[in-house]
Amino acid sequence: MRYFEDMVVGEIRRFGNYHVTREEVLDFASRYDPQPFHLSDEAAARTHFGKLAASGWHTCAMTMSMMVGDFEDDQQAGLGSPGVDELRFLKPVFPGDTLRCESELLNKQLSRSRPNRGSLWTQIRTFNQNDEMVLRFIGISMIQARGE
Repeated sequence: MRYFEDMVVGEIRRFGNYHVTREEVLDFASRYDPQPFHLSDEAAARTHFGKLAASGWHTCAMTMSMMVGDFEDDQQAGLGSPGVDELRFLKPVFPGDTLRCESELLNKQLSRSRPNRGSLWTQIRTFNQNDEMVLRFIGISMIQARGE
């Protein structure tokens, strides 16, 4: 198990492999972001996307799925997240794309009021199969301290 004390500022992790399917793009959009360019090839062709594009919120959800997989592989003593900063949708994601992630630990701070936990600030970057960054944000997470 990795605790607050084990986290190293500057550490970069590379993880994930998520294949984006047309069916998933349509399902997510119809439920959560029903804009025409997420639902229709014809509507998307009339936009700057040029073809059916995944919702940025769907890209966030796919990224979260990869992050949780990495947390489980890494056995982090995570305690949830109060939010994210600087969320940017940089390039569209299309059916057929394959996504992967990088995380870089930017900062960490032990809680003064609850010394059994700390906070981490991690920049998350999501790339497509062409190594183009499609999403970027700073995740803020809470993690248990070992208390050595």
